Amino acid sequence: MPTARSSLLPAAFAALVNATVWGLAWIPLKWLEAHGVGTLWTTLFIFTACTLAVLVVRPGAVRRSLASPQLLWLMLASGLTNVCFNVALATGDVVRSVLLFYLMPMWVVILARWLLREPVTASALGRIALALTGAVLVLGEGQLVLPVPSSVADWLAVLAGFCFGLNNVLLRRFADLADDVRSLAMFSGAVICAPVAMGALALAGQAPPLALQGSAWLVLLLFALAVLVGNLALQYGATRLRANVLSVLMLAQILVASVSAWWAGSAQLSATTVMGGLLIVSASLLAILTRGPSRQAAH
Repeated sequence: MPTARSSLLPAAFAALVNATVWGLAWIPLKWLEAHGVGTLWTTLFIFTACTLAVLVVRPGAVRRSLASPQLLWLMLASGLTNVCFNVALATGDVVRSVLLFYLMPMWVVILARWLLREPVTASALGRIALALTGAVLVLGEGQLVLPVPSSVADWLAVLAGFCFGLNNVLLRRFADLADDVRSLAMFSGAVICAPVAMGALALAGQAPPLALQGSAWLVLLLFALAVLVGNLALQYGATRLRANVLSVLMLAQILVASVSAWWAGSAQLSATTVMGGLLIVSASLLAILTRGPSRQAAH
């Protein structure tokens, strides 16, 4: 069914809530990593808590999920997104990781066309080009250069961006399924992917550390609550906004991460960084204000 115009603004706000949560996620991730809790352990704890919260509130979600085996793709996309992005944030440069992650719009254009039959309009390409120009300016330190991954954290950020683009497109494709079923798939994906990654690292002799102390439990609890709210907000926005519009709105995370990292003294904001951030915000505003034709979710 076409999305009512009256719900577009709340949907856009919900998408920005999710962007803010993940724009600030680097703070607890780096803190926990520095205090002996490996990021893969953090990811496992956070998403196990979110999964249990869904099961407590909606215990019938498991039964309904079994009737929709296509949700396995959403589980995989969401799980890889969270595992790769969290490790990139915790071990790499915050601003660079977020920027590489948000090359995601170019993946969404391809995936939305393939999976949703969503048209690639000139206005959508223009907004994405504006946002990516801002991202490239920041990453290239004032020069329009292609961002080439130069570390494991960089590659993980790029892979996370691709998986997140797929996650958003699949949310739109599965819009007719109940919210609790989609929530369970998204949260449980990381519960599966994180142990697999830890097992692979253990076989390579690089098992992630785990030294939980009292303060770490509190940080994990607050982080889990924020992630739960952010992911529910993402679902609300993703099922009501066109995939290309959603992808540009989510670029606000770049601004949140950059400003918060600068405020905390973990990054320097140059004039080109500010200019790039303004381009990204401008693209997001255009995405909200531009009126485009509604479409039906593909099946």
